Amino acid sequence: MFRVGLPVTHLMKLAKFCSSLELIKYPKCSQSALSLACGQCQGFRKYSDFRAPRNEYNQRIIAPRAGARNDFNQPLTVPRWNDRQLTEFKKDFYQPHENVLRRSQEEIEKYRTDNGIFVFGDVPAPILSFEEANLPDYVNEVIRSSRMEKPTPIQAQGWPIAMSGLNMVGVAQTGSGKTLGYILPAAVHIHNQEPLKPGDGPIALVLAPTRELAQQIQAVVHQFRTSSRMRSVCLFGGVSKLPQIGELRRGVELVIATPGRLLDILSQQGTNLERTTYLVLDEADRMLDMGFEPQIRQIIGQIRPDRQVLMWSATWPKEVQDLAEDFLGEYVQLNVGSRELCANHDITQIVEVCQEEDKENRIIERLKGICKDHNTKVIIFAETKKRVKSVTEILRYEGLLVDEIHGDRSQVQRDVALRRFRAGRSQILVATDIAARGLDISDVGYVINLDFPNDVEDYIHRIGRTGRSGQKGTSITYFTEMDAPRARQLINVLKEANQEVNPALYELAQHRQDAVRNSRKRKNSPYQQLRHNSAQGQRNQGAHYL
Repeated sequence: MFRVGLPVTHLMKLAKFCSSLELIKYPKCSQSALSLACGQCQGFRKYSDFRAPRNEYNQRIIAPRAGARNDFNQPLTVPRWNDRQLTEFKKDFYQPHENVLRRSQEEIEKYRTDNGIFVFGDVPAPILSFEEANLPDYVNEVIRSSRMEKPTPIQAQGWPIAMSGLNMVGVAQTGSGKTLGYILPAAVHIHNQEPLKPGDGPIALVLAPTRELAQQIQAVVHQFRTSSRMRSVCLFGGVSKLPQIGELRRGVELVIATPGRLLDILSQQGTNLERTTYLVLDEADRMLDMGFEPQIRQIIGQIRPDRQVLMWSATWPKEVQDLAEDFLGEYVQLNVGSRELCANHDITQIVEVCQEEDKENRIIERLKGICKDHNTKVIIFAETKKRVKSVTEILRYEGLLVDEIHGDRSQVQRDVALRRFRAGRSQILVATDIAARGLDISDVGYVINLDFPNDVEDYIHRIGRTGRSGQKGTSITYFTEMDAPRARQLINVLKEANQEVNPALYELAQHRQDAVRNSRKRKNSPYQQLRHNSAQGQRNQGAHYL
């Protein structure tokens, strides 16, 4: 026998807790604890007297909290919107400025042509200055504090469309200012809706493919936090859900989320989307590439059908087109820049053709020259987590200030690495493709592709981490014979951006083309036809015996 000694205050708390337990369901645990708290026993003869009770399968039974919900992780049911009387809401807030109304159609077309703007559908004319947008004072206050001189082309044409309440598909390259292009109209939309009531979900929802991009959007939203009194929360995986659910239940007007985490919280009834009337799908092509289409469709099914939807994408593949047809209904399309796959023309692209074993020596020599300027920041992309770790160790051994980001690092570690890189305490950031989108650091001077990505689209997003906000940047790519299948596409991207093409890259592309041609010839040769016919005859003979 042993004695259990507890302070009086602890005994009082224990007695209060035990009083909330159901003594019928948990008699042994409750009565033993109560008797201990009340001083009726000095100890226990065996451990089973005070351990948590267990069911017939020897699983622990956890006592429910008072008022706690026990319907977590229930499958989502699609609301029957046709059976509900939906409250009307306003989504058209745009009042054209007198300067816009006086502008001729020739001037409008000239501005669109000069800035690479293509529109499809009946859209309002673009604005040429912030004054012509007729924005509220709380928005103008943010614009003045950010010291922006004029709207970017995507903002000049996108703001009138979004504030007119139209569904829109926007196709634009990274670093074009599209985040502010949909956050500013979201602030205006939220300000003109009825205030939230207890239990209401968000008014505006932004879906993003990665937590890095979601956090970057949240940083832009914080600019409006004081002036517009717009509460927001960022939902992403890798951290506890409890603080995020707590923010949602206190009431937020705007939610930025990755699809998986939002669907998880919706299934736990941490929030609802019945008040959501403004939906943004950012980097829609990337979300589909990552396999988020089922989650996106489930989430959109929880939102009222008369919502306003803005879909942003860097490319316009068939999968994105199908998603737009299914959920946007009638929409207008805005393209900024070339309608083909293209890179930022402010980036100088250098491609070095080399052997795989020569990459590390080349990158060390290159970095020693670049890092002599201590204000220069470099992002290095590698294909795998293992490669990122090994490259980071090598560069640290060379005395360089390096941080790393990849899937094996926790969210706290990623945030610390990004803060150090932004503040200049580390000069080099080595990362996998999780940093290829949504990482907005304006003063990155160089992007180095140690491994070429699986497709040219990812290459364009990688090098888009430099040359942002009108600044110049440089990308360096190490290309090997293993990357030859993508040589022709890379040459087209370089030519479109008026970049010099390495002659060795032309040779790789030609060798690849010759290899494909010879393979087709061998496949159609008489010998191959004879082998094919012989194999087919054997299969038929075997089928006859069966």
